[in-house]
Amino acid sequence: MPGKDRFPIADRVFIGRSPAFNSIREMIKAIAARKCCVIIAGETGVGKEMVAKQLHSAGDRADKVFISVDCTTLTGQLFESQLFGHTRGAFTGAVDNTLGFFRAADGGTIFLDEISEIPLELQAKLLRVLQDEMVTPLGSTKSYPINVRILCATNRNLQEMVKKGDFRADLYYRLNVVNLEIPPLRERKEDILPLAEYFLASQAAFYSEQPKVLNEDVKKLLLGYSWPGNVRELANAIERSYVLTMGQEIQSAVMPFEIIVADTTPYSQRLLPTLDEVKRKVIVQTLKFTKGRKLAAARILGIERRSLNRLIERLNIQQANKDASR
Repeated sequence: MPGKDRFPIADRVFIGRSPAFNSIREMIKAIAARKCCVIIAGETGVGKEMVAKQLHSAGDRADKVFISVDCTTLTGQLFESQLFGHTRGAFTGAVDNTLGFFRAADGGTIFLDEISEIPLELQAKLLRVLQDEMVTPLGSTKSYPINVRILCATNRNLQEMVKKGDFRADLYYRLNVVNLEIPPLRERKEDILPLAEYFLASQAAFYSEQPKVLNEDVKKLLLGYSWPGNVRELANAIERSYVLTMGQEIQSAVMPFEIIVADTTPYSQRLLPTLDEVKRKVIVQTLKFTKGRKLAAARILGIERRSLNRLIERLNIQQANKDASR
């Protein structure tokens, strides 16, 4: 739907109730109004940019610009040009003068996402800018003062990178005034259901529909899953389940395959399920959800109906065989 966001208020809502989340919220309150550099650490998908935006919006720079920079894209000449700007004719294709991210963020906040990915040979140039609070555009001899709050994020251990010589120690110590570690979602299970319900409400708002609800089986699946993709994976799982649910109650059959098969509670801790047992469980749950309609089940499972029929026969799924014509 043009002009609408699937998660329309995601950048303004900070959701959670776990002790870890409350600790992060208190840390944000303590340092939001300071200018000190902050390293926000955590696994991919935990919401590091969300925390950076909260730090920005809770401080005295809230009415100024917030610029997010993906450091994985910065290499060689592009590094200096994008961060510090360039003059016309500085290199082939430089047809105009540009400000660069740092000068564009003057007075506000710049968020350097995945700071660990900046090549070693370019880290010294970044350090010089942070120390002098001045930038020199590529191709220019003139330096410009900047007043910028620096926030960084990484999913890697920068201390280990320093030890291995992959990250400059002087840059690390310049950035690491405050280190804010965001625990993975599996370590703050109290946040899973509030986040899931928020994503459901956002989907309903996006489609201008009545809110849908999670049944108890789905809640158990969500709480029992390890969420290697963290909040980002949860948002995608909820979106999938929402669009596949025609009624008002979301059932376990429409959850992503990896979440369903991760629920191994019926099995002994010493005995992992076989592949056939996993397939049987998923097919039975999907057929239950579709009330035995095989065509609908096949679509949800992403296979052809003939393939589903062969699996039903081979796995001896009696419930489906009662109505093989549908």
